[in-house]
Amino acid sequence: MTEDTNPANSTTTRAAASPSPPPPAPVALTPGPRVAKLQEIFDKALARTLRANSYANFSSCFPTPAKHVPASLESVWRQLNAKLEESAKAEFEDILTERDAVRQLNELDRLVGEAKYRKDHGVGQETVAPHTLPPDELFRSHLLPYMRETQSSLNHKIESVQDENSELAQRVQAQRREIQDLLVGLESVVADLEVAAAAATQFGSDNNLRQEAAEMDEEIRARSEL
Repeated sequence: MTEDTNPANSTTTRAAASPSPPPPAPVALTPGPRVAKLQEIFDKALARTLRANSYANFSSCFPTPAKHVPASLESVWRQLNAKLEESAKAEFEDILTERDAVRQLNELDRLVGEAKYRKDHGVGQETVAPHTLPPDELFRSHLLPYMRETQSSLNHKIESVQDENSELAQRVQAQRREIQDLLVGLESVVADLEVAAAAATQFGSDNNLRQEAAEMDEEIRARSEL
């Protein structure tokens, strides 16, 4: 039995056993579907803008040159539109370059294509080696269970507090209604007392008149006897 000492075979074996995923394919810098669609939208918008700046609209702003030197005015209009178109296209290209739009949109095309392929072919989530993930995702993956547990506990406490507040609010409303009923009863009692006091005062006044009449009768009787 001979031992394979070929370095190329050893390298191939180590590469096959490595858990690291293969590097992603380089993103093409040629315009993809989304870049082409963006370019198409820009071209249509620019064409509508140039059509809005027709010679009729332009010449209406300069009636005197349009009447006396129409050819010169039309030449100026053509140069103006050409300069506007050239400037707009140059600025659009600068924005694409500054924002790295071609590469970003091509990368989006690639991701959407991969997602669609997985969806159409029923490909599930594959196991990803932890050391291949960025630090931010690792950090969040470790904290996520604790954060979910804390959120669940807080939601439970909030629901309990809301139930207690609702019960307290009902009690307060019941106490307010009871107080209102007591006030109405007190007002009725006070009204009855006022009526009784007025009647007692009237009775006292009538009783004094009767007493004076009785005294006068006694005085008259005493004089008669004399």
